[in-house]
Amino acid sequence: QMGFAENQVSFDLLEAWLDEHPEASICQEGKTTFRDTAPHQDYHGLPAFRESLARFMELVRGGKVRFDPDRIVLTAGATAANELLMFCLANPGEAFLVPTPYYPGFDRDLRWRTGVEIIPVHCNSSNDFQVTSSALEEAYHEAKQKNIRVKGILVTNPSNPLGTTMERKTLKNLLSFASEKNIHLICDEIYSGSVFLPPRFRKYAEVLQASGRPNDSDRVHIVYSLSKDLGLPGFRVGAIYSYNDTVVTTARRMSSFSLVSSQTQHFLACMLSDEDFTKKYIKENKKRLRKRHRIMVSGLQKVGISCLKSNAGLFCWVNLTQLPPSENIDGEIKLWETILYEMGLNVSPGSSCHCIEPGWFSVCF
Repeated sequence: QMGFAENQVSFDLLEAWLDEHPEASICQEGKTTFRDTAPHQDYHGLPAFRESLARFMELVRGGKVRFDPDRIVLTAGATAANELLMFCLANPGEAFLVPTPYYPGFDRDLRWRTGVEIIPVHCNSSNDFQVTSSALEEAYHEAKQKNIRVKGILVTNPSNPLGTTMERKTLKNLLSFASEKNIHLICDEIYSGSVFLPPRFRKYAEVLQASGRPNDSDRVHIVYSLSKDLGLPGFRVGAIYSYNDTVVTTARRMSSFSLVSSQTQHFLACMLSDEDFTKKYIKENKKRLRKRHRIMVSGLQKVGISCLKSNAGLFCWVNLTQLPPSENIDGEIKLWETILYEMGLNVSPGSSCHCIEPGWFSVCF
């Protein structure tokens, strides 16, 4: 299974911590903790968990920015966070611009229940699939031609499926474009703690602090989750961090449909507040991801296959354009079927990520 982004490389570190800290489980604490966590909880989430999550978000971003726990809205995973922002920021029939290639699940997460449209911002290999101002303008113009109102841009940084981080210049250009069009900017940063090679991760909170344009902060919303950096997708823990008071208030009211269990919050508050552990975990996890990435890339190179230079996440964006029959989308799907049924490897064809160049594949390591 090489088409499924799940980080299990550091489970042993989590298990070792749990062995040493049985107090993190309400079952070990007896009646007192059980009575504290079993009743209805504040929809804002447990204060101890929001505080520890804010500090962890700062840690994985290198301590360059600060996060206010009162601006964190908890959700049942990043999927719920992204959908909730769609409900808050757009009406049915309105749209968000999303640079390609993008996470295939966005077609489901952003659209199915909200009625919001996705307008792809087509990027290509000529500049390593970086989003450009001209591509943004082209997508925005396409939406206007269809009488679709654009309400914002959504980007993933680090990128799923590219495994790359955006340059500061690109982040500033996106923010300038959003400001010029008076639209919102959502940055999905769920892999922010999984950057294992230079260049270092540039985050929107850092760009905002250095921009000297405080009015732009109201249009920026960050999505985070513990599914990837900590490898806990089954815990269903996500968060929205917004600089917009109205969005925070509205999202918090709507979050009652996707709450995080109090037991989960209690456990994670204990773990994330152990800063000695979290620092060691992030360092070791990056080391292990870096090793896996090196093994994958070198193995591909040995058989003459190249991939996009990447430095984050769980992905290699692999170039199979030289292999027949990948000259068009139909050929790409035939090649994918060959890889799946004859080689027994499940990878993701680029067309599933709306890549306009046939022959690229996303491979998880």
